[in-house]
Amino acid sequence: MSITASGSRIIRIHQNIIGPGEPKAKTIMPRRESDFPGVPGVYLKAAIKYTDPALLGPPLCDELIDLIQHMFTEEEAAVFLPLGILPGKTAATVAKETRLPLETVKTILTGLAEEKRFIIHSGPDDNPKYHLIPLMPGVFELCLIRPSLDSLTDWHRRFAELMEALYETGYMAEHMRGKGPALVRYLPTQQTIESHPMALPSDKLEIILDRYKVFGVGICQCRLTEEIMGRGCGREKLNCAIMGEGAETAIRNGTVKQVTRAEMLAIKLEAEAQGMVNWMFNVENAGTQSSCSCCGCCCHNLKTISEFNVPSSIAPPHFLPKVDAAKCNHCGKCALNCPMAAITVHTKEKTYTHREERCIGCGLCVIACEKQKAIVMEPVPDYKLPYKSWFSFVSRAVPHAIVQKRRINRERRTAMSGKI
Repeated sequence: MSITASGSRIIRIHQNIIGPGEPKAKTIMPRRESDFPGVPGVYLKAAIKYTDPALLGPPLCDELIDLIQHMFTEEEAAVFLPLGILPGKTAATVAKETRLPLETVKTILTGLAEEKRFIIHSGPDDNPKYHLIPLMPGVFELCLIRPSLDSLTDWHRRFAELMEALYETGYMAEHMRGKGPALVRYLPTQQTIESHPMALPSDKLEIILDRYKVFGVGICQCRLTEEIMGRGCGREKLNCAIMGEGAETAIRNGTVKQVTRAEMLAIKLEAEAQGMVNWMFNVENAGTQSSCSCCGCCCHNLKTISEFNVPSSIAPPHFLPKVDAAKCNHCGKCALNCPMAAITVHTKEKTYTHREERCIGCGLCVIACEKQKAIVMEPVPDYKLPYKSWFSFVSRAVPHAIVQKRRINRERRTAMSGKI
């Protein structure tokens, strides 16, 4: 077995077959509170808050406990405990519930929201309300995104290592089962779509960028983490983008650096040239839009599908590749360049297999096949357009989340009862 020269770890070349490797097995080992007799109670309670399926959390486990003890001091954890997703709580409310001095609570909440970025706040600046967010996506991204590596400390590097250890247990797979509203969608590469007669404005990066006036860009948290782990793929990291109202806040807070529309377009096109794919929130009229540039070897979202072999919250693509058998010479370049390991080519037996359920419709296989021109992108007949607004998305996401939470809690109870 060997790995591709591009650095992808999801593609296997073995006995003339180019395609996906074996799926990873979940290694998550659920624990009980009594399994951690030496861990301070405030850390156990903080970890348990994150196990909530509504926060896309893992079951209580060793990796989560290790992460929590790194994330918080005991005093920070105590201030963190009263918080929930909605409604938010003010510093005064938290001070009352924890019986800590108001100024102490204000200082801690400000640090958790603006320095460590573990929580978010809303409302007036002089009396904000604080809210919990998921570990991933959420805490992981906000904590590590930054305009440069200058502010990255050993504490951040250890945080990234512990988050990666938790992710690699495969716990996210239980949240990806079931077909709910898709939060993100991947754009076809502009090279393959710019002259396509069936391309929509929502497919075209340039048109999407035209809706916004303020743009910010920061370091990709997934590729940064893989680099910290000694597995970096070498691709550009400064291409995690935010646009619109949210960009103004992120730039002001120093989370990202401001760029022009022309610079943003150039960054995103360069990402495609390096074999990355660009996603957007699956909402058409969003005051704030985000766009990561993902590679199949580092992106957690893509690897949940390709390595753990489960569906995800990615929207089905508008276009899928179609191969002209008469032109295909089964060289395998399409399989080598697929970020999802959705293609398998047997170079000796001359067979081609496409796993549609893994395909994100990016078109990188078309670009890889430029010489033979054996692959074209064809529109999907029943393609669903992006949601018109965040309200439209949330009104569908909440009922699905309730069903998911009940299922996951039921499965966890069943699993733990078998350990008695």
